[in-house]
Amino acid sequence: MGDIRRRSAVALGITGLIAPLTLALGAAPAQAAGSCTTQAGPYQKQVEKFLGRPVDGRQSSADCTAIRAFQNKHGITPNIGYAGPVTWGVMDLMNKQKAVGTNPNRDGKCPTNKGRIACVNLTLQLSWIQDGSRLVYGPVPVRTGRDKYETRTGLKKIYWRHIDHVSSIYHVPMPYSQFFDGGQAFHSVGVSVWNPPGSHGCVNMTKTAAKKYWSLLRTNDDVFVYGRKPGT
Repeated sequence: MGDIRRRSAVALGITGLIAPLTLALGAAPAQAAGSCTTQAGPYQKQVEKFLGRPVDGRQSSADCTAIRAFQNKHGITPNIGYAGPVTWGVMDLMNKQKAVGTNPNRDGKCPTNKGRIACVNLTLQLSWIQDGSRLVYGPVPVRTGRDKYETRTGLKKIYWRHIDHVSSIYHVPMPYSQFFDGGQAFHSVGVSVWNPPGSHGCVNMTKTAAKKYWSLLRTNDDVFVYGRKPGT
């Protein structure tokens, strides 16, 4: 979400966020609204494995039900149970986030000489708070800016905090907002943080994570954003 620095072109069509996600969008089969596809997708086996289904590469009614439940939970459309690139992209990102474990700064890219700092890895859609080399909180999954609304990279500082903020551009609540670059802020969001294709620039978080960031960070604390979100 952007709030203070207005953008001239507002492409609303929010299906969600994170897009490793919108790479190479293969066309899903034509389907009546609310129906479940009988077609196997190009990522059928990977999706079956992720969901703990029998891995046979063939679409069953039970496979479709499980895939649709995942799509509905994370706001992925079309939600017809098709194992396409967007659905697998979200699952693949979840796998990569889980693999990070408790060492999110293993690449050493977030500065360890700044004291307390909030780090944002756009590539893995993860954020955490560290103090020197000590992990204070996280990592937690986040939802950053979509294509053409990218969360800007570099070293920043939190300059304004507003716990009950409402966007003056998009007219949506932005609870626990902590602004660090123009209209870009950490704040909680009422949709899945794995909901593609992404935010309008803000770092979206769960309410639990946003509240924790609110309690741990203060005005003038450093924020470091690096990497590149897939699909941007």
